[in-house]
Amino acid sequence: MPELPEAEVVARQLRDRIVGARLKGWWIGRPDIIRRGLVSIDWYKDARIAGVERCGKSVAIAFAQHADRRYLIAELGMTGLLLFRSPDDRYQKHTHLVLTLEGGCEPELRYWNPRRFGRVYLLDHDETRRFQARRFGPDPLTITWAGFRQVIAVRRGRLKALLMHQQVMAGIGNIYANEILYRARVHPYRLASRLSTRVVERLFRAMRTVLLEAIGQGGSSVRDFMAPDGTRGRYQASHLVYAREGRPCPAGCGAKIRRLRGERSSFYCPTCQRRR
Repeated sequence: MPELPEAEVVARQLRDRIVGARLKGWWIGRPDIIRRGLVSIDWYKDARIAGVERCGKSVAIAFAQHADRRYLIAELGMTGLLLFRSPDDRYQKHTHLVLTLEGGCEPELRYWNPRRFGRVYLLDHDETRRFQARRFGPDPLTITWAGFRQVIAVRRGRLKALLMHQQVMAGIGNIYANEILYRARVHPYRLASRLSTRVVERLFRAMRTVLLEAIGQGGSSVRDFMAPDGTRGRYQASHLVYAREGRPCPAGCGAKIRRLRGERSSFYCPTCQRRR
């Protein structure tokens, strides 16, 4: 957490409420989370926010000064949030960066993260493109069926691990990998290279359906996630297998959801998702 749907919810709110605003100042509580390429932080003073996009599980904010464009990329990591304001005192302690804005719908944007997995990168245009190419594979919401089929066909590993590998498919984490595989009726340990075209197509449809449904419901607030305006996601109420060990399969097959314990727990139905 957060994964692609949550990052997309964040990007959309930022796009609606801070694009066009200017950066008037900043406060840095933890300088060690800031990573700079060739860009000085002073360049951003009075720069206009020209756009917001999602990169996998990260959010990239584009700043413009005349014809020059540079970026602030916020990694949300396991627990990171971008907030317009602090909902309560609990969010004051781990606020590491505050951007003061003028001319938009919000007076500030805060980066909150109680763990050290998240970073904020200040990069120019070329550095940003290299950063994206190095870190992120194809996006699950824009990849074509032909592209997805090719990605799966050339991989030999277990399917769930591949879906979660950010350089293979950017943005999918443990929660949505479980939900996608259940919808597609595929066991987490199936080998990608051995899937039939029919199964890969089923997986492709399930991936898009689950992610779009989650975005439409504001993401999953399993733990700390909330959108920048403080609203929490609702999709956790629609999870079919994630964290539902011991409960009946939603398909009504009579089996109970099981849990495979590994680096990341896998939840699956032993009847609907047989391992062949």
